[in-house]
Amino acid sequence: MPKFDKHIFICGNQRPEGHRRGCCDPSGTAALHQEFKRLLAIAGVRSTVRANKAGCLDQCEHGPTVVIYPEAVWYGHVTLANAAEIVRQHILGGQPVQRLQIADECLNTSVCEHRKRSDS
Repeated sequence: MPKFDKHIFICGNQRPEGHRRGCCDPSGTAALHQEFKRLLAIAGVRSTVRANKAGCLDQCEHGPTVVIYPEAVWYGHVTLANAAEIVRQHILGGQPVQRLQIADECLNTSVCEHRKRSDS
């Protein structure tokens, strides 16, 4: 089997309802992960692009979160409808969907404007 050109990691982390940081897969159905897999199959790229369910990607305030490597493009608030746009525009077209991207300054920081304070 050849190497994959891209990996799509879809956060499947679950937290109790009402958790202050939110939850990327509150229903526990992995529906977003399944949708990416379905769309990749339809596009005929399953042998070169892999959609993986991931544990917590620690971008909970931006969830549901998806990251695509090797470009390291992070997407936030991804819906089932957004999955088709990401596959069409980014995976097949090579152009990230800018309106869904998480700003670099919000990644891996405790001071992001979207992150709630831990003492609240």
